[in-house]
Amino acid sequence: MAQAAAEIETLNSFLRGEISAVETYRLATKHIETPVAKTEVEACLQDHEARVASLKERIEKLGGSPASGSGVWGIFAKVVQAGADLMGEKRAIDALEEGEDHGLADYNRDVDKLHGEARTFVRQQLLPAQKQTHSRLSRLKHNPNLH
Repeated sequence: MAQAAAEIETLNSFLRGEISAVETYRLATKHIETPVAKTEVEACLQDHEARVASLKERIEKLGGSPASGSGVWGIFAKVVQAGADLMGEKRAIDALEEGEDHGLADYNRDVDKLHGEARTFVRQQLLPAQKQTHSRLSRLKHNPNLH
């Protein structure tokens, strides 16, 4: 039982990070003007929303209660995004990529705290999806046509 509780807590930590990402992307969208950037940012937002849903489902399957908010990471996201608000699209994308770096680091750092199906779920579904979102934002950040 202790292992299940520890796994639920690790998955909830990932969930709080994903909720924070969704909140940050929603805040950032008001600063995204370039059509290609809008398309990419909206796709990344949808990717994070899908991971929120997957994590909630997995936590419930393990008998846990999914986190309902982003906790500390949500506060961090709002502070970072507040700085981006002052600088426009390019800074907003920089802030999003910073968040993607953080999310990828969290998954890589904590995946081995999980065992069995939960570890497989993160390694085969969440981590590859996070890497894809991170790559998409990195490419966007380096696009010379952004404002």
